[in-house]
Amino acid sequence: MIIPVVMAGGTGSRLWPKSRKLHPKQFLNLNGRKSMLQETLSRLRTLDIFPPIIVANEEHRFLVAEQVRQEGIENATILLEPEVKNTAPAVAIAALSALEENPESLLLILAADHVIDDVEEFSTSVATASRLAKEGMLVTFGVTPSHAETGFGYIQRGEKCDLEAYRVKKFVEKPSSKKAKEFLESGEFYWNSGIFLFKARRYIEELSEYQPKIVECCRSSMSGKSRDLDFFRIDAASFGKCPAESIDYAVMEKTKHASVVSFGGGWNDVGSWSALWDISDKSPEGNVVSGDVLTYDSSNMYVQANQRLVATVGVSDLVVVETSDAVLVANKERSQDVKFLVDLLKEGERKEYIHHREVYRPWGMYDSIGNGERYQVKKITVKPGAKLSVQLHHHRAEHWIVVSGMAKITNGDESYFLGENESTYIPVCQIHSLENPGVIPLEIIEVQSGSYLGEDDIVRFDDIYGRDQ
Repeated sequence: MIIPVVMAGGTGSRLWPKSRKLHPKQFLNLNGRKSMLQETLSRLRTLDIFPPIIVANEEHRFLVAEQVRQEGIENATILLEPEVKNTAPAVAIAALSALEENPESLLLILAADHVIDDVEEFSTSVATASRLAKEGMLVTFGVTPSHAETGFGYIQRGEKCDLEAYRVKKFVEKPSSKKAKEFLESGEFYWNSGIFLFKARRYIEELSEYQPKIVECCRSSMSGKSRDLDFFRIDAASFGKCPAESIDYAVMEKTKHASVVSFGGGWNDVGSWSALWDISDKSPEGNVVSGDVLTYDSSNMYVQANQRLVATVGVSDLVVVETSDAVLVANKERSQDVKFLVDLLKEGERKEYIHHREVYRPWGMYDSIGNGERYQVKKITVKPGAKLSVQLHHHRAEHWIVVSGMAKITNGDESYFLGENESTYIPVCQIHSLENPGVIPLEIIEVQSGSYLGEDDIVRFDDIYGRDQ
């Protein structure tokens, strides 16, 4: 039995300002009608496999659960990492989870944020890898390179071990332009896709040999596993002691049982804006545009407008991405360096590194549409049947105006309903809550006023989503 393990814990910093810490690229719709996570889950329907295990960060848990629900996938296991420890521990907890059900489980390890255009070819490669994995091999998937790419790691193949597979000779880090050209010309190298297939038991055996501390910590953390709504939480203290290591460094570069299966498949890790330009349909001038965009005498551009008109004149080879609170302008050839800009935002403790103006919550979302020294205005959208926590604020009062839908209000000892164009007032230190009892989204305008308007001025008394802050 093959169990897909979807790694959904990345940050996608090179795709800022769309991808941010609390809403990274795997949860965004970048080149289709669905998010990248949903595209990955949808792709799995072509394979004869069991419900997936999804490994995600604690802070993304509600995004994962909602997108899985939208895909109509039942019985998915969502494992929450208390902190980021790279891929080797993440795969280890998934393997230990799979072994609880079947000691012969095969794991297909996938990133949540990759593109694979030719799903049929990928399925054929999975069938080949499955044969090898059943024999105890740890199989990695190598992408046949189409050009001398410097943004990917490489795998050099060795001797044949199957009609369609080779032993791995070595893994190579992202090369220089000269080396990448040499790799392409040799015909012996593949792009390292970061996709693997092996027995769960075999992976734990190999990891125990080369990184026993990781296995020890992961076993301990899984022994303290508990169910919380749609998620499984592992013991944070045990996991916190786990070394942070990639699966390549921890196992694949050391094991004597690594093999590589190649595929074309239109694979791309969409690791930068230039990568997204590569896989997108282009105008005769080589431009990729989305949103309200006008270009004149401009070529080889990637331009994305999300909130307002973006216009370009007499420029080329640029990335321009506009959001509600930030605009990125970069040379397309240097789009990998956006990560350094994100480092500067992080060092400066800028909120634009963490979240968008629109912030998603398990009950819906809010958009901060205006603020001043002692006031803030938000547009709040509450999903049908959802409810905000019962809470109070020590430093701010709130005015709520219903724009559409029906609201159920708890305001101190009172409980009442509000319809469109009706409003209410929540005094400072008043216990209150907001609920959508209807079947359409509830939209309200919230006007906050007070001496302190930070999100940490929330005292929760009851929350159906299990949040304590």
